[in-house]
Amino acid sequence: VQLQASGGGLVQAGGSLRLSCASSEGSFIDYSMGWIRQVPGKEREFVAYITPFGGTTVYADSVKERFTISRDNAKNTAFLQMNNLKPEDTAVYFCAAVKGTYSGSIIRDVGLYDYWGQGTLVTVSS
Repeated sequence: VQLQASGGGLVQAGGSLRLSCASSEGSFIDYSMGWIRQVPGKEREFVAYITPFGGTTVYADSVKERFTISRDNAKNTAFLQMNNLKPEDTAVYFCAAVKGTYSGSIIRDVGLYDYWGQGTLVTVSS
């Protein structure tokens, strides 16, 4: 599974960005998708998760009610809509995929995800 993330950039605090993650996988609907971010020098941090048909979404507390994960299975693409961005959201954002559906705390474990995109940089200025 090849994943291509895009949509990062520089935005002022309070602004919005929409990240996209395009998949080459024909059976995209078999995979749950996640967004994970990383600040240089720090560990990767779970951001959001969505099940294959979009019925369930899970968010990190730090982004809840500001970020929305979604997917368009017809276009093999997942999205992360980020609103009310804060300087602490500055990071490289990765999309990732794992086959199947999961629940509970394992969703927040970045080791769950088997396939990763290359990352897209989001910079939020104060």
